[in-house]
This record gives sequence, structure tokens and C-alpha cells, in this order.
Amino acid sequence: MAKSKEMFKDCEYLVKKKMKPRRIKLKSGTEILLGKDAESNDELMKKFEGKDNIIIHTVASGSPFCVIDNLKPSKKDIVTSRAICVSYSQDWRDNKSDVKINIFTGKDISKEKGMKPGTWKVRKSKTKTIKKRKIEGVLKERGK
Repeated sequence: MAKSKEMFKDCEYLVKKKMKPRRIKLKSGTEILLGKDAESNDELMKKFEGKDNIIIHTVASGSPFCVIDNLKPSKKDIVTSRAICVSYSQDWRDNKSDVKINIFTGKDISKEKGMKPGTWKVRKSKTKTIKKRKIEGVLKERGK
């Protein structure tokens, strides 16, 4: 019986293994962290829940949660981060046009029991439209 428990313990470890977020370093040295799927978005949001970091997500579903890992980012870092976040979204992939985003902080999010992976409640956010030319400019600057 003890061996069975030990085998399941190993399987549990594999299931609980945390996925690392995508990390992108901006020219200023500021890093942004992006989830890769619903589960890694959850892990990322859990890490920043209750904190002052700026978080970006498209209004349409199907994008990473993007966290600016700097409590006082420059305006340029915020603008660049917004465009990078959008470039990984399904909205951008499917439409290649302007994309609406929500901007909020970790203090504005919560996860209620029963919510699907990757889904978070946001108490207050600002909505902005990221223009197609800005997204293309940032992608070109990054060589993408």
C-alpha cells in the first residue's frame, strides 16, 4: 500500500507542476510576464493578486494575462507592453486590426470558487484601444 501512495505522489507532482510564464525583457530592462494558456494565466494571476503591478488583458477572451514586473513602469514601457500583450491574443491573430484591452492591477482581481481556469473577476479596469499601426510597429521593432 505504501508503494502505491508513493507512485501517486509522483503523479500528483507532475499534475501540480507549475508552468513558467513567457518572459519578455523591454529595452529599459523592465520585464513583462505573459501566461501561455488558462492554467499558466491562473498561476500568474495568483502570484500578482493583491499587488500594485499593472495587468493587461484583451476585452475579447483568448489572450494572455500580461503583468508588468515593475511597480513604476515608464509610460513607454506601458505602451510597449500593451502592444506586446495584444500581439499574443487571438483577437490580433484572427483580425489584424485595432484591439481593445482592459488595464487593471492585482488589487482589482479575485478568483471565486467554481470559476474556470483562466477566468478572473476584475472589480475595476480602464479600457483602451491599441491601434493596428502601434502593434505592427512594436512587432517590427522586436523583429517579429
